[in-house]
Amino acid sequence: MSWSIHMKFRAYIYVCFFLCLSCGEQEPRKPISSSKTYSLSSATDFLKKINKNEEAKIKKYIENDSLYLYSRSSNGFWYRYIHKIEKDTIVPQKGNTIEFSYDIANLDNKLIYSSEEIGVKTYWVDKEDMIPGLQKGIKIMKPGETIKFIFPSFNAFGVVGDGQKIGINQSLISKVTLINIK
Repeated sequence: MSWSIHMKFRAYIYVCFFLCLSCGEQEPRKPISSSKTYSLSSATDFLKKINKNEEAKIKKYIENDSLYLYSRSSNGFWYRYIHKIEKDTIVPQKGNTIEFSYDIANLDNKLIYSSEEIGVKTYWVDKEDMIPGLQKGIKIMKPGETIKFIFPSFNAFGVVGDGQKIGINQSLISKVTLINIK
């Protein structure tokens, strides 16, 4: 009987010893194969190249539409007035509800979405999501005005497109009419 107790005690000591040894600090494993990684700076360089190409295309479009004067906004899009209201009236502010209509075309002036297809939209300024360029562009409009906007992709649908008719990194043209501010 004493022999089995002695063996059980010895087995217990061995188990404790191995548990103590296995709790030591582990060395990190080295990767089996390395893969190419891209740094933030290379991604930034890539996006700058895309933006530069888009800007060249937009400038070419504006050059070909030389009958009109386009302005560049501080938000990175271009625009020209189709119908301008000269009298001082209010412009949309954060929290206003507005009604507007718009269409979307590509830089070849091919209509992607018509204003009839989109319909009149109601938008709560800066409280709802919308195309970033439109969000910023409507804030310079007065009720009754129509403006033609040219949005680089970063002000439109960016690197994802809309999943339907608008591709990735696609610059867009939009003719917007602000109907009213509520």
